[in-house]
Amino acid sequence: MLIEQTLDKLYTMKLNAMADALKELIQHPHTQDLSFEERFGLIVDRQWTWKEDRRMKRLLQIAHLKINACTEDIDFKTPRGLDKSVILHLAGCDWIRNGHNIIITGPTGVGKTYLACALANRACRMGLQSYYTRLPRLFQELTIARADGSYPKLMKKLLKAKVLVLDDLGLAPMSDPERRDLLEVIEDRHGTASTIVATQLPIDHWHENIGNSTVADAILDRLVHNAHKIQLKGESMRKLRSNLTEQNKTGK
Repeated sequence: MLIEQTLDKLYTMKLNAMADALKELIQHPHTQDLSFEERFGLIVDRQWTWKEDRRMKRLLQIAHLKINACTEDIDFKTPRGLDKSVILHLAGCDWIRNGHNIIITGPTGVGKTYLACALANRACRMGLQSYYTRLPRLFQELTIARADGSYPKLMKKLLKAKVLVLDDLGLAPMSDPERRDLLEVIEDRHGTASTIVATQLPIDHWHENIGNSTVADAILDRLVHNAHKIQLKGESMRKLRSNLTEQNKTGK
């Protein structure tokens, strides 16, 4: 009866994992050989693991990552200028704690988005909130938010992310509202949060794409100078894998 009351109290306090662990310990007689401290430690560990798993799932849900990528699955064998030691260093997430950025450039299909999502996924697993968006879509959302009065709420959401992934920068020349919106986002985050930019456009062409030299200087000053730069090269990974699949089908 006392055990039932204890279990009811644990469930009432939403300590479900602890309650489940306690029931399992009771059902397995061999655990009676453990000391009180050992058994209690097992119960607390179960609750801790449950809570951490739940937090990670919530962070990954908030992140809206385009690809379910992780640093452990990054392909370092295909030659594309990717330094494994650099990625392993970035996986430690010190760059986030120091408020640094990452800029990933390279031709289409070489894995820029995958790498960006893998690093954001790693941040989530380290307990750091991330958020992924394509820059053209973000510009649309900011325009709508300004019209319906939700602009401050959206800006707060972007600022809250310790890692903001901006994908597809430079697909088209920026309009005046777009470059000013980008500056506003980058200015809010400068020195307090980190940004990952994935783009086909080399950094030395950003001025031309942004279009206004004053605004471009301000964006690059806040985004580029404290950034880890990763330049990917080579053929499209999608093309290479498609060719490999065809070869496997034909037995060549």
